[in-house]
Amino acid sequence: MSQSRGAAASTSGSQDHIAVNQHALDQVVGEVRAHAEAWATTTPVQRADLLARIVRDTFAVAEEWNAAACQAKGYDPRGPEGGEELFGGVGTFVRMAQSLRRSMIDLATKGRPQYPGPVHHKPGQRIAVQVMPAGIFDKILYAKMTGEVWMEPGVSESEVQATQAQAYQDPQAHRGVSLVLGAGNVASLGPRDVLTKLFVEGQVVVLKANPVNDYLVAYWHRAMAALIEGGYLRIVSGGAQVGAYLTQHEGIDDIHITGSDKTHDAIVFGLGPEGERRKAENEPVVTKPLTCELGNVSPVVIVPGEWSKKEIDYQARHVATMLANNAGFNCLTPRVIITHAQWAQREEFFDALEGVFAKIPTRKAYYPGAMERRAWFLAVHPDAHQIGDGSGDKMPWTIVRNVDPANIGDICFNVEAFCALTSETALDADSPADFVAKATDFCNDVVWGTLSMTMLADPRTMQDPVTGPAIDQAIADLRYGSIGVNLWHAMSFAFSTTVWGAYPGHPATDIQSGNGFVGNAYLFARPQKSVVRGPFVAAPAPAWFATNANAGVVMRKLLAFEVKPSWAKLPGLLGAALKG
Repeated sequence: MSQSRGAAASTSGSQDHIAVNQHALDQVVGEVRAHAEAWATTTPVQRADLLARIVRDTFAVAEEWNAAACQAKGYDPRGPEGGEELFGGVGTFVRMAQSLRRSMIDLATKGRPQYPGPVHHKPGQRIAVQVMPAGIFDKILYAKMTGEVWMEPGVSESEVQATQAQAYQDPQAHRGVSLVLGAGNVASLGPRDVLTKLFVEGQVVVLKANPVNDYLVAYWHRAMAALIEGGYLRIVSGGAQVGAYLTQHEGIDDIHITGSDKTHDAIVFGLGPEGERRKAENEPVVTKPLTCELGNVSPVVIVPGEWSKKEIDYQARHVATMLANNAGFNCLTPRVIITHAQWAQREEFFDALEGVFAKIPTRKAYYPGAMERRAWFLAVHPDAHQIGDGSGDKMPWTIVRNVDPANIGDICFNVEAFCALTSETALDADSPADFVAKATDFCNDVVWGTLSMTMLADPRTMQDPVTGPAIDQAIADLRYGSIGVNLWHAMSFAFSTTVWGAYPGHPATDIQSGNGFVGNAYLFARPQKSVVRGPFVAAPAPAWFATNANAGVVMRKLLAFEVKPSWAKLPGLLGAALKG
């Protein structure tokens, strides 16, 4: 199969499900533009009040929102998958709104958002600001998990503080209308992007829903009613033609996309041979400022060590969860597991991983084109391991083993599968430290994309006088926007106090995983990447593990806690977590 690098081509959204009504779209753009000045003059206190209402309104509609998403994806809304969907689709939006609300209060009372710290110096003349845990409740609920935002080289802490919340230093200079083209896979993505544009960057928003999850628009209207009533947000539906009209609209000042690199290129350079020519010659048809969070062949690097049976079992559940979450339809789903060819426990780990998959029910392949994408991979790798029920619209968990690392053109390294499929490749190395260095180069130079990756290493290996420093250097050298160390990199997205987006520096002609960051609740001006860390074995295992039978109960209690934190809610929440 011949396939270009990047996300697999998709037919999603290629046809409008409603006719393009240009007059109606003109009216929508005009309405938000008319309120751009009013938004620029709202105070941080007023914005904090708006966010507080958004949190209340979202909680009020949460169960209906979640039921609709579960119906579309084939999940039981009260089961483990429903709990996963509830927190990923609603809970992370609430957490981001709460994080931004606290920053608004800080702006009003202290002049800038107060990050918790500390600040550490890192290789390459960089500093890392610890932003997680953000308070005492985070320390309890996310025990031993931390998050840092690394700044661009040469940025001092005084500069970090002086440049925080730039849209609030000169609101008129940041005034404008942003078009947000929403994603079709995760329910919270479009609303979270709305919060970033409004509360971090200072622009009013037109949000176009993706046709895949257009069914959520009614719930988004209720959750974000405060913004809609104020005239600061409008939500529209439609497919590619609606998006194309809006991207070219003279009333739109900038654009944010969550999708694939193919979508970016179609918007910026156009379609067909003419679009290819324009891309080759860097002649864009859309010249407005554009940020985007796109795809990635996310790696998981397993540093060799001597793992106990308990550790192997835990990390097998950890990695299985990364693929099972949202049925594999995430840009942050791991697509290649990188191992040391000489690791004595390599086969033991994969036996355990497949054993976990055998216990996780397969899920509906709800995203358009999933079966075709999987077929492309199996045509190249017909010996892939397939686990579980693949009948009807379900897709078995699929692992392509022993991909040749020398074949750098292999589809597994270059194309985001975007379905319930991952792969494994094994690198020869003289020692664990040598493996870490080679894996770093392989991730940076061979694997496509720069969005996110995870490194797993047991505490004994991390404390080794040779391998430990090699891991620290790798974390500094890896060119990814989010890096997880013994913690799935998805938590960088979920925490919201960290930043989420591609590693900076991609030109439009080679956009890969995109440019710009979302999240960023502390309103940093020059972040480079986030690093999140967790314990090698957490006890109890996180509620978001796909093997947690009590996830539906835990996630509802966690959502209620995020909406209104209190000491009185902790015993019930922690008790439910212990039952998982």
